[in-house]
Amino acid sequence: MAYRIVRVSSRAKLELQMNYLVYRGEKETRIMLDEISVLIIENPQVCITCSLLSELLAHKVRVIICDNRHNPQGELEPLAGCFDAPSKLQKQILWKKETMDAVWQIIVKMKIANQAQCMRIHGSAPDRIEMMENYQSAVGPGDSDNREGQAARVYFLSIFGEGFDRRDQFDSRNGYLNYCYAILLSLINREIAAYGYSNLLGIHHHGPNNEFNLGCDFVEPFRPFVDDFVLSNKLNPDDFKKDLLGALTKECRCGEKTMIIQNAINSYVLSVLAALNNDKPSTILNVGFPDGRVGL
Repeated sequence: MAYRIVRVSSRAKLELQMNYLVYRGEKETRIMLDEISVLIIENPQVCITCSLLSELLAHKVRVIICDNRHNPQGELEPLAGCFDAPSKLQKQILWKKETMDAVWQIIVKMKIANQAQCMRIHGSAPDRIEMMENYQSAVGPGDSDNREGQAARVYFLSIFGEGFDRRDQFDSRNGYLNYCYAILLSLINREIAAYGYSNLLGIHHHGPNNEFNLGCDFVEPFRPFVDDFVLSNKLNPDDFKKDLLGALTKECRCGEKTMIIQNAINSYVLSVLAALNNDKPSTILNVGFPDGRVGL
């Protein structure tokens, strides 16, 4: 299974040679394509050959292109993730609304549970944690009452302080979160495409200009792991991207197993897709913090 996230931040040429990505910069480095899960190109002066791009797509590597501020701007994905993508799309179109609402209910409850656990780990007030537990238990099918949004307001103010605003672009913590959320979403998108499903058709997100509606649905339970990493590590605003990629190699609980987040994403996405196809939301693998992460 591909496991490496490759980040190119300096001027270089990237080309293909014997099933290897070859980096030619101040020094030459070779990486087997089979080992790469995501390639992040941060420097606009990076030159990449079309033959390499073609093989990266064939190996289902997510290629993320960053803007002049080194923030993720877009990504490349293959037109067909697997040989039976048309039949998968037909199944996806026929997913029942009742099943999609039940799946979204489980995803939101899982996300709020992980947010509450993150709050426990970082010493939030017991009454705030109790509020989160109440929100979690009140989530209904499709989360029609938007308990997710209500919980988010309590959550972010609890872990980052009363003055924290997720919309504040000048707060470096938002930069950390947004960058790692984008990489996390790309890993989710990679799995969805690899199984032949369309990211355009979400179960809750239906943005007309969002190419990754389904990925935005599936990613939610994993966000608190990023929040925990940002809270637990002293990051340098001028050089935080390499450190943040370490968040994706941390362990989490997926079903009955403990595994690194990158591997858990594969098992979790497959379980959600199976639940939607088989009308069995209860079979979704639960994703949570590993055993022992119960507080300061």
